[in-house]
Amino acid sequence: MFKNIKAPSLNTALKASTVAGLAAAVLATGIPLEITRSYAEAVKVQAPSVPSFANVVDAVSPAVVSVRVENRVKPVSDDDANGFAFDFNGRGFDDLPDALKPFFRQFGEQGQQDRRGPPHHGPQDGKGRLRPVAQGSGFFISEDGYIVTNNHVVSDGAAFVAVMNDGTELDAKLIGKDPRTDLAVLKVDGKGRKFSYVNWADDNNVRVGDWVVAVGNPFGLGGTVTAGIVSARGRDIGSGPYDDYLQVDAAVNRGNSGGPTFNLNGEVVGINTAIFSPSGGSVGIAFAIPASTAKDVVADLMKDGQVSRGYLGVQIQPVTKDIADSLGLSEASGALVVSAQAGTPGEKAGMKAGDVVTAVNGETVKDARDLSRRIGAMTPGKKVELSVWRSGKAQSLTVELGTLPAEQKDASADDGDQAPETQAPASEKALADLGLTVGPSDDGKGLQITGIDPDSDAADKGIKEGEKITSVNNQEVSKADDVVKVLNQAKKDGRTRALFQIQSKDGSRFVALPINGQG
Repeated sequence: MFKNIKAPSLNTALKASTVAGLAAAVLATGIPLEITRSYAEAVKVQAPSVPSFANVVDAVSPAVVSVRVENRVKPVSDDDANGFAFDFNGRGFDDLPDALKPFFRQFGEQGQQDRRGPPHHGPQDGKGRLRPVAQGSGFFISEDGYIVTNNHVVSDGAAFVAVMNDGTELDAKLIGKDPRTDLAVLKVDGKGRKFSYVNWADDNNVRVGDWVVAVGNPFGLGGTVTAGIVSARGRDIGSGPYDDYLQVDAAVNRGNSGGPTFNLNGEVVGINTAIFSPSGGSVGIAFAIPASTAKDVVADLMKDGQVSRGYLGVQIQPVTKDIADSLGLSEASGALVVSAQAGTPGEKAGMKAGDVVTAVNGETVKDARDLSRRIGAMTPGKKVELSVWRSGKAQSLTVELGTLPAEQKDASADDGDQAPETQAPASEKALADLGLTVGPSDDGKGLQITGIDPDSDAADKGIKEGEKITSVNNQEVSKADDVVKVLNQAKKDGRTRALFQIQSKDGSRFVALPINGQG
C-alpha cells in the first residue's frame, strides 16, 4: 500500500538547494564563504553654495586693531587716611565720626598696598598714573602706521595704545580729530615695520542689500567678526550737520566704535560709529560713516591735523510741504535761509532770509542737510554758483566760500528779544483766523505775539506767546495791517499758505501757516 507523500513546496526546495550549494562550495574550496551584510549610511546633504567670509577675514584682520585709551588718575594724598581718598556727599575723612576713622584708615592702608601691585602702562608723575579709561577699535590705512578711529573713542584720552591682532601693543599718538564727523587719526611708530592696511571702497558701488563684514573689539573681547547686509543709506540720526550714515544689520556693540565694515573685496565701506539700542546691546541696527565722507576727512587730518570746511554763514532749515506751498515751490526740497550773518560770505553775496537754495553748481540740493554737507566738503576760497528761489523767481548768486570757524554756533540773526513783562494791548485786527493775537513790539521791529489759540495751527507749529513776527512772505511787518495786506495778496496769487518768520530768544525760524480764512 502506498503512502500519500506530499511533494515539497517551492520554498523548501529553494532552501535545500541553497544549503547544498553552500556546502558544495565549502567542500570544493576549503575556504569559508564571506557573507555581505547591508548597513545604513550617515546622512549627507549637498548644501547650496553660499559666500564664506573666511578669505575676507584672513586678509583684513592684520589691519584691524583694538584701541585702548588711557588718562591720568589723580594721585591720592598721603594725608587722606594714609592714601585713601574718602568722599561721601562732599564730606572728607576729617568729617567722619572718630569711631569710624580707624576702620577707614585701615581700609586706606590696604588700598595703598593694593595700588603698589602690577604697574600700569605709562609713567607716573605729579599728574598721576595713566590708567585705561575707554576702549574701541580702529584700522590701518597706510603701511607707515596711520590708524583711523572715532573721535568719541579718543576724545577723553591722554595716551593711546594700539593692540594688534597678534597681541602686539604699540604706543600711538593723536594726529588730529574732527568732532563734526566723529573721526580721528592716530599714528604708531613701527620702527621701520610695514603694516598691513586696507583701502576705501567706492560709495557708488555700495548698494542696499550688499553683504558686509564688521571687525572690531566689542566689549573688550578683542578681534571679533560679525556679518550682515547694508540695510539703508543716507541715515540722519541727529548727531551733527553732516549725518549721512550707512545702516547695517551686522551685530555691532560697545567697543566696535571706530572699527571698519568691509565689503567682500576687503575694502572699507564704513566706520562703525553708533547703534540703536534700547537695551544697550545689538538689535541689528548699526550706523557707519560712509567711506566717501571718511576718506576726505581723514586725508585732511593726516595732512594738517584738522579739517578746513567751506562756509556760507547762513542759518538754514528744511523746506516742508507747507513752506513750499507758501513760497510757490512745486516740490518740498532745497534749503530755506532763515538769516545771513553780517559780514559772512553768504551775506556779502546777497543771500537773504526767505531765499531757498535749490542747487549748488547746477546740482540739485535735496534738503538743508545736503547743502551743509556739500558746502562743508568744499575748499575755503572756492567760488560756487548757487541757484536761489526768491519772491517767486529763480536767480543765481556767486559766493566765495569762507572758512568754517572751529566752534560755529547757529547763524541766527541775533539773540532775539525777551517777552516784555507788560504786554501791549492786542491789536483790533488780531489775526484770529490764524489763532494769533498781536501787538506792537517794544523796538518797533516786527509784531509781538501777545496771545495764541491752543487749538490753532500756529500753536501746533510751536509758535508761542512772547515771540515776534518779523516778516510774512519775506516782507517786513510792523503792524497787523501789514500782515493782513500780505495775506490778501498771497490769496490773490493762489497761495494757500503764508511764510511767517518767527523770532524768539533762541533765534529765528520760518513757519508756514494756512491763510484760507483770511479775507
